[in-house]
Amino acid sequence: MTALLGLRTARRGVAPAHCPSSEASGGLGKRLIRCRIVFESSAANRGQKRTSGVQRRGQERRRAILDAAEALLAEQGYEAATLKAIGERAGIPTASMYHYFPDRHQVEAELLRRHMTELDTRITAMLEKPEAQTLREAVDAMIDVLCDYYRAHRSCTELWFTGRHQMLVELVRSFDDVQAERLWRHLVNRGLASADTPRLAVQLSFEVGNRLFDVAFRRTPQGDGATIGEARRLITAYLESYS
Repeated sequence: MTALLGLRTARRGVAPAHCPSSEASGGLGKRLIRCRIVFESSAANRGQKRTSGVQRRGQERRRAILDAAEALLAEQGYEAATLKAIGERAGIPTASMYHYFPDRHQVEAELLRRHMTELDTRITAMLEKPEAQTLREAVDAMIDVLCDYYRAHRSCTELWFTGRHQMLVELVRSFDDVQAERLWRHLVNRGLASADTPRLAVQLSFEVGNRLFDVAFRRTPQGDGATIGEARRLITAYLESYS
């Protein structure tokens, strides 16, 4: 009977019905798994792209805020660079500013760190290609690097000497300590200062230099030449007393 039905079906051109084999079912399962993996990977990639886009826009806004703060400090001075004024200059609503910086002092600190990074690079270049043959020349070289940068970046001098917030004071002190250590090693290793010259002497030289630079750049945005000249003389004479 079964054979007869099969024969009739074959005659009519209809394929006999059959159940899917386990092999076919396995292939379907694998395809479904692959589709799921592709879907999940695509979703993850879309999520990563959205996240990276948000992060990029956040970085761009932070950069715009810092650039606006730098411009205001250079053009109008420390008192004018309020968080509201910075936001207006950057084209960012004041309410949104707090998403990136809690207050103006955080903006100032971040901008000062940016200046310090550039200053550190210039000091490194000066120390790695030394031309100074005497202690006096070494002191002059360090002062030249600092003063040249201050003259070219008024926003830096506004933060360095006018900004009195504790955060800025600590940043300046930390920077000076690091650079004093580097200069001390440079002077001793090159024989420009006695090996028994204490680190403290160079640290105090930076403290004195900061105070005199403060006076110089308060007198004129380009730094009063006479005051800077006295700073060179005082610091050199002090360090030479250990030679």
